[in-house]
Amino acid sequence: MGTIAAASTVPGVLISLPAGSLSDILGRRRVLLFSAVIFASAPFLYILIDSWWQLILVRFYHGFATAIFVPVARAAIAEMFPSSRGEKISTFTSATLVGRAVAPFLGGFILYMTVWNFRALYLAVGVAGITAFLITLVLLKEERLKEKPKTNLSSRSPRLMDGWGVIAANRGILAAGLVEASTRYSYGALEFFLVGYLKNVVMLDPLLIGVITGSQLVFIPLINPFMGRLSDRIGRRIPIILGLLIGAVSLSAIPFATCFPILLLISITYGLSYSMVTSAAPALVGDLAREDLYGAAMGFLAMIMDIGQMSGPIITGLILSVTVGYTDSFLSLGIILLGSCLIFAASTFSKSKPNEGKSQSSI
Repeated sequence: MGTIAAASTVPGVLISLPAGSLSDILGRRRVLLFSAVIFASAPFLYILIDSWWQLILVRFYHGFATAIFVPVARAAIAEMFPSSRGEKISTFTSATLVGRAVAPFLGGFILYMTVWNFRALYLAVGVAGITAFLITLVLLKEERLKEKPKTNLSSRSPRLMDGWGVIAANRGILAAGLVEASTRYSYGALEFFLVGYLKNVVMLDPLLIGVITGSQLVFIPLINPFMGRLSDRIGRRIPIILGLLIGAVSLSAIPFATCFPILLLISITYGLSYSMVTSAAPALVGDLAREDLYGAAMGFLAMIMDIGQMSGPIITGLILSVTVGYTDSFLSLGIILLGSCLIFAASTFSKSKPNEGKSQSSI
């Protein structure tokens, strides 16, 4: 089951950077339409499977949709809204979080109404995928996305690799990637192990556990656009540093809290810190990247984000397995955030006004 669950995250590590780079060369619209085709076709494949290895293959294929769509959409937003990219990218992120939060409830309702008919469920998901494809086809206008002229990909492959080298040589983008990876690492581990701590150590009832864990799902999408707008106004550096520090303190405090009100406050505070970091980091990458490399930069960010979120539960689980209790596991998450904060603060990021990043740190 763990392998099946992880199958959809692997494409994010493999394809996010190449997909972003291809969108720099071929144009955003073509690549986004390709991801929409996967969104529309993958749900129907679930209906045909009858073994676990087929499920792995389908989830692996399905994972390419998000792995392609997210970095390219971020690049398109950074391109279209240069003066408010923090707010716009954060609004986009909130929309994806809302969709992820609604999906389990809607899926559960469909299963309840159809008496556990999974084929009906995936038919509904397929209809949603086709709808998304049609919306993409209609709303993504070529003139808005600054489509590139058609080109022979093989003749442009050196540029593809050169773009990766330029991204890897930019210290600012690497530091932002480290921040994003450490934040997603901690979030992925917290999402996986917090329930166990609340159930086995604090011994809360399921309703209170749901309130604590669900508070983040509600709070983060609501606060994201405001945090993005804040970073547009005061710069990216301060929200990222404050967010990492608040997150480090919040996670380190979890194993020392045993009552519901304090744990709820910690959860909401951590959600605020997570929103501060994840709203500012992608916008910062947009500030630092050259315009013709927005896709490559956002692809790099998505790739390292997936590496962080995938490795968080694994490494934290290893720590939990060799130590007694949850204390060391949660403290390790706080240390990760604190370490990335120190590295980020010591980097060469300018402290000037927002949206001047391209002029001062252009790659």
